[in-house]
Formats: sequence, C-alpha cells, structure tokens
Amino acid sequence: MPFTFIDPDPGEADPLQGELALLDHAANTGPVAQLWEAPLSLVIPRSYLRQPGIEAVRADFAARGCPVWLRMSGGGLVPQGPGILNVSLAYAVPKGAATWMEPVYLHLCEVLADGLRQVGVDTHWQAVEGSFCDGRYNLAWGPADAARKIAGTAQYWRRAPAAVQTPDGQRHLVLAHAILLVSADPVEINARANAFEAAIGSGRHYDPAKVVSVSEAAGIDNDPDLTHRVITALRDAVSRTPPPGL
Repeated sequence: MPFTFIDPDPGEADPLQGELALLDHAANTGPVAQLWEAPLSLVIPRSYLRQPGIEAVRADFAARGCPVWLRMSGGGLVPQGPGILNVSLAYAVPKGAATWMEPVYLHLCEVLADGLRQVGVDTHWQAVEGSFCDGRYNLAWGPADAARKIAGTAQYWRRAPAAVQTPDGQRHLVLAHAILLVSADPVEINARANAFEAAIGSGRHYDPAKVVSVSEAAGIDNDPDLTHRVITALRDAVSRTPPPGL
C-alpha cells in the first residue's frame, strides 16, 4: 500500500506533537507521510531532562525566540527552522524494532537518497563524527573519509492498538523521521545548538564543517524554488517506494 500525504495541522502549537498524530493515522488508514518545516527552534530527546537546570535554560531560549521542543525518539539535540525540511513516515510492521529497525532506517535513507538524486545530489548513509545528533544512518554527501551530514534520521515505535493488532500481538507502528538541511546555514544552526549545549553544561560541541546543505552540495546559490523542488522530488520518491513489511 503506498503512502498517503497529510498536511500539517496549522493549529498545532507544538509541531512534534502534530507529528506523533501520524501514528494514529497510520493505524486507521495505512501508511502516511508528511513533509513539513518547523519555526526556528531546537529539539531534544527526553534524556536531556536529566540535565540539572535544563528547564531554566529552555525557558531562557524560548524567551529569546527559540523554543526547545521535546521529542519521543532518542538521539541528541537537533536544530530546526527555515531551510530545514522534515520528512515523517508512519506505518505498521508485523513485529517490533528488534526485527524491523534496520529495514525502516534503510527504507528512509533510500527515499531521501532517491529524492536528492533528482536534484543532482548523490548521497549515502554513514556516521559523521562531530555532527549534531550523529548516527549510523545519517545521510551523507562526499567521499566516506570526508563525508558531511546532509540529513539525520530517527525512529519512534508504538505497539499497534487492539483494533488492528495481529493474533500474535506483535504488530507495531513506527514513525520514521528525517531532517534534511536544504538551505540552512551550517554555521548558524550549529552555533545555536552549541549555545544550548554550553548553557546546560553538557560538554557537547558540534562542528559546522561536518554538515552540508542541499544548496551547497548541489552548487545552487539563492534559489527561491529549491525547497519546492526538493519537496516535489521527495514526494515522488516516497510515492514510488512502499514501506517495508507490507
């Protein structure tokens, strides 16, 4: 079954909560996809809440126009804002993360890579040490020994509700998420991320030279249509690439 695209809810104050609602759509109607942009902000996993004084820092950043949202998936801090595109895919699989985590990541990377090829950017998946929220299934641009992160990926899992559960009770819903740097400035987004890490005293620091935007990788400067072109290419890639497990 192919993905159905759902527009973000314009009335949702917290875009991360709106994204989680895709799991309910997936349970009721089948695979769903959403391409969306968030306002200037930062996103942290719940593990960051263990850091002393973090709520005061979150309040300070929000007061300065940079809210810090919480997400349910793991990983690390992620910048959001203009020039950053979010790709969210939600669907059901026969069993849980232990069986399907890698196929879900590989499917997401395949969709992203397919879409980026359509705008002239060749990518592959690998870790990029020094980048924010580094992970094995980053999408990277450039040779492996000098690769720069262009997209980060994450997953969130939930057991399927009883109404759509299988007899063995193992059916799960997965939210596969990616952030893609389309035209965001690596220096600006990393400075914002590093300022937050410094404020909470985490000791983490990210290198802007370890990430790259689609604009830079494709050699495109100041193209007002670039985001639209990337969205069109990704919608095409998602539509042609059914989710694993069906």
